[in-house]
Amino acid sequence: MTALTTAAELVKAPLLYKGKVRELYDLGEHFLIVVTDRISAFDYILSPAVPDKGNVLNTLSAFWFEKTSHLIRNHVVHTDVTKLSDVIPSPELMKDRVMVARKAERIDIECVVRGYITGGGWRQYQTTGEVNGHKLPEGMRKNEKLAQPLFTPAAKNDQGHDEDISIEEMERRVGKELTAELQAKSLELYAFARDYCEQRGIILADCKFEFGILDGQVILIDELFTPDSSRFWDHDGYALDIEIDSMDKEPVRTYLAGTDWDKNSPPPQLPAEVVAETTSRYREIMKRLMK
Repeated sequence: MTALTTAAELVKAPLLYKGKVRELYDLGEHFLIVVTDRISAFDYILSPAVPDKGNVLNTLSAFWFEKTSHLIRNHVVHTDVTKLSDVIPSPELMKDRVMVARKAERIDIECVVRGYITGGGWRQYQTTGEVNGHKLPEGMRKNEKLAQPLFTPAAKNDQGHDEDISIEEMERRVGKELTAELQAKSLELYAFARDYCEQRGIILADCKFEFGILDGQVILIDELFTPDSSRFWDHDGYALDIEIDSMDKEPVRTYLAGTDWDKNSPPPQLPAEVVAETTSRYREIMKRLMK
């Protein structure tokens, strides 16, 4: 299977933005989002791309947007490539990786919800005893479930890492009323997906959301509950005080950690077996979530 690294030659519309994985094209009234098979780690795009990754991300996002539409409006218009023949002359190459979306004004805050203390939250806690200004009990252990999910926002940064901020800082940037609404919606979405995942033997450790404003209303945009935006753990592999093998691009992280790459220079090529295992991971989480 061939991986798609860019759709620039396949889409007859202006390219507005090229992210690490997604490309945004202008359709006039709407945006066209194309999800490529590019994969990134430590703010670098790696090579080669991972076949089928984009299809999985787009299919899962569409699934979750529909499943949560009773909680909040979202930006999806449709995901049917056959309706785009004037823009995409070769639809067979783009099946399952396109989303036509409403043009919302992005809110430049990444809304993160943590149900467990791990990853960046754990690193903050080890240093300060806090996560984004939330004071946590002493003596917590890595991967421990939090008494209540935490809303831990970050300021969007299209180049490099997003910046963790406190709720007070978020209020300063976007206002108290909007902060309260985004916090409430984020926690509600997390609780819904957490319970859904639990029924399938999956732990939703943490996740992130992006929101926009359309017609004066907050709507959900970007992607939703994918392996790129959420940390999924297999329930049978859950344990404290270890690095849990998450159900995403963990094979890539493991490989890179075993090299002498300094994370400041071009990264090494990914071996074929790492790419194949990563494709398998993405397909497996989609299969389990959508069954």
